[in-house]
Amino acid sequence: MSSGVPPGRDAAWVVLETPLPAAALAAFCRQLETLYRINPFLEFETWQQSAPHGFHAVLRNHSNGQRVVLDARVTRESERAWRLDFAAGLKIRTRFEVEPAPGGSRLSITDEYRPAAADDAVADREVDRSLHAWGVALKTYLERDWRWGWLPGYRVFMRGVWLPMKPAARRITFLLLVIGVADIALVALGFAIYWLEAGR
Repeated sequence: MSSGVPPGRDAAWVVLETPLPAAALAAFCRQLETLYRINPFLEFETWQQSAPHGFHAVLRNHSNGQRVVLDARVTRESERAWRLDFAAGLKIRTRFEVEPAPGGSRLSITDEYRPAAADDAVADREVDRSLHAWGVALKTYLERDWRWGWLPGYRVFMRGVWLPMKPAARRITFLLLVIGVADIALVALGFAIYWLEAGR
């Protein structure tokens, strides 16, 4: 995965490789609510998507401390490229493009911003600094989905329970699960040692 600034100072992008075929990745990314909830810095108050061509969302972006209201219109450029045009704010649009790649596919996410003066402190605070973290989390989510999606109930749990949780709640739940698994492993190890000693 890579991230940086493409030609033009008022844009930022992230590119990630996935094991999914290009068509499957494009279909997944068109589920906009799922896609955005994977971002570990976004805490949603509301999400309303009454039609496939747009949505309204209110969220807290913890990467810059801003409460954000998003009204977006979806424009499909091709089968594997589309963009979200935002009605207000510093960010003009976010563009998604899926391409075939060796071993799977490649997703590019590009944020474009309105030109701002170099000393515009207000505009600087509005810059979304979660893009790279979003790319990392999205890559991890897609790889786990590719590996474990065959398990009955896995995708239902992830999209119906896990993603709607606040990012902080997901982190705490993950730590509790790790601790719980470690406790079970220690108990199992203790029983194994006991039975080995008892069988001597």
